[in-house]
Amino acid sequence: MKLTEQQWQQRLTDEQYRVTRLKGTEYPFTGKLLHHTADGTYHCVCCGAVLFSSDTKFDAGCGWPSFYQALEGKVKYHSDTSHGMQRTEILCSSCDAHLGHVFDDGPKPTGQRYCVNSVSLTFQHITKT
Repeated sequence: MKLTEQQWQQRLTDEQYRVTRLKGTEYPFTGKLLHHTADGTYHCVCCGAVLFSSDTKFDAGCGWPSFYQALEGKVKYHSDTSHGMQRTEILCSSCDAHLGHVFDDGPKPTGQRYCVNSVSLTFQHITKT
């Protein structure tokens, strides 16, 4: 999904635009999805692509929603050396929205912690049967 910067600005709130298109970060412990525990899927706020399942969400205590696994092929990875750190940025594979970063200090089975800005996500509830 390719839009101009002006189109993204019209489509998103100021905070969504700052985080997803300008690679910003929301303040820790402020995101609406941090303590969210319902069953469902988490989607990119920019394009609606499904990114994470609630089955992989966990409380990392870091201040941002955390997942131990992204859905196959839905997230891409980019080396990030900003702020004097070496990190791996995670982006939506469909629209290049900045989601957050992934770290190698998560729980089993993957050992990964996808640290994601709430403002970059929407949630779709599902009822498990």
